[in-house]
Amino acid sequence: MKGFVYAAGRGGRLGLPYSKRPKVLLEFGGRSLLEWHAMKLAALGVQELFVITGFGRQEVLRVLEKIQPTLSIDIREIFNPDFTQGSLVSFNVSLPEIERCAQAQASVLLMDADVLYPIVLLERLMTSSQETVLLVDRDYSQADTDPVLVPVRGGRPVDFVKCWEGEADLVGESIGFFKIHPTEIPFLIEETRKRIQAGVVDEPYEEVLRAMVLAGRFHVEDTTGIPWIEIDFPQDVEAAENEVLPAVERLDLARASARDAMD
Repeated sequence: MKGFVYAAGRGGRLGLPYSKRPKVLLEFGGRSLLEWHAMKLAALGVQELFVITGFGRQEVLRVLEKIQPTLSIDIREIFNPDFTQGSLVSFNVSLPEIERCAQAQASVLLMDADVLYPIVLLERLMTSSQETVLLVDRDYSQADTDPVLVPVRGGRPVDFVKCWEGEADLVGESIGFFKIHPTEIPFLIEETRKRIQAGVVDEPYEEVLRAMVLAGRFHVEDTTGIPWIEIDFPQDVEAAENEVLPAVERLDLARASARDAMD
Protein backbone atom coordinates (compact mmCIF):
# COMPACT_ATOMS: atom_id res chain seq x y z
CA MET A 1 0.00 0.00 0.00
CA LYS A 2 1.34 3.42 -0.99
CA GLY A 3 0.24 6.89 0.07
CA PHE A 4 -0.40 9.93 -2.13
CA VAL A 5 -0.74 13.33 -0.43
CA TYR A 6 -2.02 16.12 -2.69
CA ALA A 7 -0.34 19.36 -1.65
CA ALA A 8 -0.01 21.41 -4.85
CA GLY A 9 -2.67 24.08 -4.32
CA ARG A 10 -2.18 27.67 -3.20
CA GLY A 11 -4.69 27.71 -0.32
CA GLY A 12 -5.83 31.24 -1.07
CA ARG A 13 -8.90 31.02 1.18
CA LEU A 14 -6.64 30.98 4.24
CA GLY A 15 -5.63 34.57 3.60
CA LEU A 16 -2.53 36.25 4.97
CA PRO A 17 -0.25 35.32 6.60
CA TYR A 18 -1.11 31.62 6.20
CA SER A 19 -1.40 31.60 2.41
CA LYS A 20 2.24 32.63 1.97
CA ARG A 21 3.28 28.99 2.36
CA PRO A 22 1.76 25.70 1.17
CA LYS A 23 -0.93 24.48 3.54
CA VAL A 24 0.91 21.21 4.03
CA LEU A 25 3.63 23.21 5.84
CA LEU A 26 1.28 24.69 8.43
CA GLU A 27 2.61 23.66 11.83
CA PHE A 28 0.67 22.25 14.76
CA GLY A 29 2.36 21.07 17.91
CA GLY A 30 5.75 21.88 16.42
CA ARG A 31 5.28 19.68 13.33
CA SER A 32 4.08 20.49 9.84
CA LEU A 33 1.05 18.71 8.44
CA LEU A 34 3.48 17.03 6.05
CA GLU A 35 5.45 15.56 8.94
CA TRP A 36 2.25 14.47 10.71
CA HIS A 37 1.12 12.62 7.55
CA ALA A 38 4.49 10.93 7.07
CA MET A 39 4.78 9.91 10.73
CA LYS A 40 1.34 8.34 10.84
CA LEU A 41 1.72 6.52 7.53
CA ALA A 42 5.12 5.18 8.62
CA ALA A 43 3.71 4.03 11.97
CA LEU A 44 1.03 2.07 10.11
CA GLY A 45 3.59 0.32 7.92
CA VAL A 46 3.30 2.32 4.70
CA GLN A 47 6.75 2.24 3.13
CA GLU A 48 6.36 4.81 0.36
CA LEU A 49 4.71 8.23 0.27
CA PHE A 50 4.32 10.44 -2.79
CA VAL A 51 3.80 14.15 -2.18
CA ILE A 52 2.29 16.03 -5.12
CA THR A 53 3.73 19.54 -5.05
CA GLY A 54 3.12 22.77 -6.92
CA PHE A 55 2.84 26.10 -5.10
CA GLY A 56 5.82 26.68 -2.81
CA ARG A 57 7.58 23.58 -4.12
CA GLN A 58 11.05 24.56 -2.94
CA GLU A 59 9.84 25.12 0.62
CA VAL A 60 8.20 21.70 0.64
CA LEU A 61 11.38 20.09 -0.66
CA ARG A 62 13.44 21.74 2.09
CA VAL A 63 11.10 20.33 4.73
CA LEU A 64 11.15 16.91 3.06
CA GLU A 65 14.95 16.92 3.09
CA LYS A 66 14.89 17.72 6.81
CA ILE A 67 12.34 15.12 7.93
CA GLN A 68 13.18 12.24 5.58
CA PRO A 69 16.16 10.95 7.61
CA THR A 70 14.04 10.82 10.78
CA LEU A 71 11.28 8.61 9.36
CA SER A 72 11.01 4.98 8.29
CA ILE A 73 9.17 5.83 5.09
CA ASP A 74 10.49 6.72 1.64
CA ILE A 75 9.06 10.12 0.64
CA ARG A 76 9.11 11.05 -3.04
CA GLU A 77 7.95 14.19 -4.80
CA ILE A 78 5.72 14.45 -7.87
CA PHE A 79 5.76 18.01 -9.20
CA ASN A 80 2.81 19.62 -10.99
CA PRO A 81 4.11 22.72 -12.81
CA ASP A 82 0.53 23.57 -13.84
CA PHE A 83 -0.85 23.59 -10.29
CA THR A 84 -2.82 26.79 -10.91
CA GLN A 85 -5.11 24.85 -13.26
CA GLY A 86 -6.62 22.89 -10.38
CA SER A 87 -6.52 19.65 -8.46
CA LEU A 88 -7.54 17.46 -11.42
CA VAL A 89 -4.24 18.31 -13.11
CA SER A 90 -2.36 17.51 -9.90
CA PHE A 91 -4.14 14.19 -9.75
CA ASN A 92 -3.31 13.51 -13.38
CA VAL A 93 0.44 13.90 -12.83
CA SER A 94 0.29 11.23 -10.12
CA LEU A 95 -1.37 8.65 -12.41
CA PRO A 96 1.85 6.97 -13.62
CA GLU A 97 2.77 6.03 -10.06
CA ILE A 98 -0.81 5.01 -9.28
CA GLU A 99 -0.80 2.85 -12.40
CA ARG A 100 2.38 1.14 -11.19
CA CYS A 101 0.53 0.30 -7.97
CA ALA A 102 -2.20 -1.41 -9.99
CA GLN A 103 0.41 -3.41 -11.89
CA ALA A 104 1.96 -4.47 -8.57
CA GLN A 105 -1.49 -5.33 -7.17
CA ALA A 106 -1.06 -2.72 -4.42
CA SER A 107 -3.81 -0.54 -2.99
CA VAL A 108 -3.33 3.22 -2.83
CA LEU A 109 -4.25 5.81 -0.24
CA LEU A 110 -5.35 9.17 -1.65
CA MET A 111 -5.15 11.93 0.95
CA ASP A 112 -5.92 15.63 1.03
CA ALA A 113 -2.92 17.46 2.50
CA ASP A 114 -4.83 19.94 4.65
CA VAL A 115 -6.26 17.57 7.28
CA LEU A 116 -5.20 17.20 10.93
CA TYR A 117 -6.27 13.88 12.47
CA PRO A 118 -5.28 11.12 14.91
CA ILE A 119 -3.65 7.92 13.72
CA VAL A 120 -6.76 5.89 14.58
CA LEU A 121 -8.66 7.65 11.80
CA LEU A 122 -6.12 6.64 9.18
CA GLU A 123 -5.94 3.18 10.71
CA ARG A 124 -9.69 2.76 10.24
CA LEU A 125 -9.26 3.46 6.55
CA MET A 126 -6.31 1.14 6.06
CA THR A 127 -7.72 -1.78 8.04
CA SER A 128 -11.27 -1.52 6.73
CA SER A 129 -12.70 -4.83 5.58
CA GLN A 130 -13.87 -2.98 2.47
CA GLU A 131 -11.30 -2.87 -0.32
CA THR A 132 -12.28 0.48 -1.86
CA VAL A 133 -13.57 2.81 0.81
CA LEU A 134 -13.96 6.43 1.85
CA LEU A 135 -14.38 7.94 5.32
CA VAL A 136 -17.40 9.96 6.44
CA ASP A 137 -18.26 11.97 9.52
CA ARG A 138 -21.97 12.47 10.29
CA ASP A 139 -21.22 15.34 12.68
CA TYR A 140 -21.08 18.29 10.29
CA SER A 141 -22.78 21.69 10.14
CA GLN A 142 -25.80 21.70 7.85
CA ALA A 143 -25.41 25.48 7.56
CA ASP A 144 -21.99 25.02 5.95
CA THR A 145 -22.05 24.75 2.15
CA ASP A 146 -18.35 23.91 1.77
CA PRO A 147 -18.11 20.23 2.84
CA VAL A 148 -18.34 17.44 0.30
CA LEU A 149 -21.30 15.36 1.45
CA VAL A 150 -21.76 11.62 1.08
CA PRO A 151 -25.33 10.30 1.29
CA VAL A 152 -25.51 6.59 2.08
CA ARG A 153 -28.28 4.12 1.31
CA GLY A 154 -28.13 0.44 2.07
CA GLY A 155 -24.60 0.81 3.35
CA ARG A 156 -23.24 2.25 0.09
CA PRO A 157 -22.54 5.88 -0.87
CA VAL A 158 -24.84 7.14 -3.61
CA ASP A 159 -23.34 10.57 -4.28
CA PHE A 160 -20.32 12.70 -3.49
CA VAL A 161 -21.14 16.38 -3.83
CA LYS A 162 -21.53 19.72 -2.07
CA CYS A 163 -24.99 21.02 -1.13
CA TRP A 164 -26.62 17.60 -1.45
CA GLU A 165 -30.37 17.30 -0.79
CA GLY A 166 -32.50 14.18 -0.75
CA GLU A 167 -33.32 11.09 1.28
CA ALA A 168 -30.67 8.78 2.66
CA ASP A 169 -30.06 6.41 5.55
CA LEU A 170 -27.28 8.74 6.66
CA VAL A 171 -25.31 11.66 5.32
CA GLY A 172 -21.71 12.35 6.25
CA GLU A 173 -18.96 14.75 5.31
CA SER A 174 -16.09 13.29 3.36
CA ILE A 175 -12.84 13.51 5.31
CA GLY A 176 -10.80 13.55 2.12
CA PHE A 177 -9.08 10.16 2.57
CA PHE A 178 -9.67 7.23 0.22
CA LYS A 179 -8.40 3.66 -0.10
CA ILE A 180 -8.50 2.32 -3.66
CA HIS A 181 -8.09 -1.37 -4.45
CA PRO A 182 -5.87 -2.13 -7.48
CA THR A 183 -8.82 -3.57 -9.42
CA GLU A 184 -10.52 -0.16 -9.26
CA ILE A 185 -7.48 1.85 -10.36
CA PRO A 186 -8.14 1.40 -14.12
CA PHE A 187 -11.57 3.04 -13.68
CA LEU A 188 -9.95 5.90 -11.76
CA ILE A 189 -7.35 6.40 -14.47
CA GLU A 190 -9.86 6.24 -17.31
CA GLU A 191 -12.16 8.82 -15.70
CA THR A 192 -9.24 11.19 -15.11
CA ARG A 193 -7.72 10.92 -18.57
CA LYS A 194 -11.13 11.27 -20.20
CA ARG A 195 -11.53 14.66 -18.55
CA ILE A 196 -7.98 15.78 -19.30
CA GLN A 197 -8.32 14.81 -22.98
CA ALA A 198 -11.59 16.72 -23.17
CA GLY A 199 -9.83 19.80 -21.83
CA VAL A 200 -11.85 19.89 -18.60
CA VAL A 201 -8.78 20.73 -16.54
CA ASP A 202 -10.41 23.18 -14.15
CA GLU A 203 -12.48 20.48 -12.46
CA PRO A 204 -11.52 19.34 -8.96
CA TYR A 205 -10.32 15.76 -8.79
CA GLU A 206 -13.28 15.04 -6.53
CA GLU A 207 -15.32 14.76 -9.74
CA VAL A 208 -13.37 11.61 -10.58
CA LEU A 209 -14.13 10.22 -7.15
CA ARG A 210 -17.77 11.17 -7.62
CA ALA A 211 -17.84 9.17 -10.85
CA MET A 212 -16.57 6.18 -8.88
CA VAL A 213 -19.25 6.67 -6.23
CA LEU A 214 -22.02 6.97 -8.83
CA ALA A 215 -20.73 3.79 -10.48
CA GLY A 216 -21.04 1.92 -7.17
CA ARG A 217 -17.30 1.42 -6.72
CA PHE A 218 -17.01 2.73 -3.14
CA HIS A 219 -17.96 1.57 0.34
CA VAL A 220 -17.95 3.77 3.45
CA GLU A 221 -16.47 3.76 6.93
CA ASP A 222 -18.29 5.93 9.46
CA THR A 223 -15.68 7.65 11.64
CA THR A 224 -18.08 9.95 13.51
CA GLY A 225 -16.67 10.83 16.92
CA ILE A 226 -13.01 10.77 15.89
CA PRO A 227 -11.62 14.35 15.99
CA TRP A 228 -10.27 15.85 12.77
CA ILE A 229 -10.34 19.09 10.84
CA GLU A 230 -9.87 20.22 7.25
CA ILE A 231 -8.00 23.51 7.17
CA ASP A 232 -9.49 25.85 4.57
CA PHE A 233 -10.10 29.16 6.38
CA PRO A 234 -8.25 31.26 9.00
CA GLN A 235 -10.63 30.13 11.74
CA ASP A 236 -9.75 26.53 10.93
CA VAL A 237 -6.12 27.19 11.88
CA GLU A 238 -7.17 28.45 15.29
CA ALA A 239 -9.59 25.56 15.82
CA ALA A 240 -6.94 23.05 14.76
CA GLU A 241 -4.42 24.44 17.23
CA ASN A 242 -6.69 25.00 20.21
CA GLU A 243 -9.35 22.29 19.90
CA VAL A 244 -8.42 19.49 17.53
CA LEU A 245 -4.69 19.13 18.21
CA PRO A 246 -5.09 18.42 21.96
CA ALA A 247 -7.70 15.73 21.19
CA VAL A 248 -5.49 14.26 18.47
CA GLU A 249 -2.48 14.12 20.77
CA ARG A 250 -4.50 12.44 23.53
CA LEU A 251 -5.73 9.73 21.15
CA ASP A 252 -2.28 9.19 19.65
CA LEU A 253 -0.73 8.91 23.11
CA ALA A 254 -3.42 6.49 24.28
CA ARG A 255 -2.89 4.30 21.23
CA ALA A 256 0.89 4.29 21.70
CA SER A 257 0.54 3.44 25.40
CA ALA A 258 -1.85 0.56 24.63
CA ARG A 259 0.55 -0.85 22.03
CA ASP A 260 3.49 -0.56 24.43
CA ALA A 261 1.51 -2.47 27.06
CA MET A 262 0.87 -5.28 24.55
CA ASP A 263 4.55 -5.59 23.57
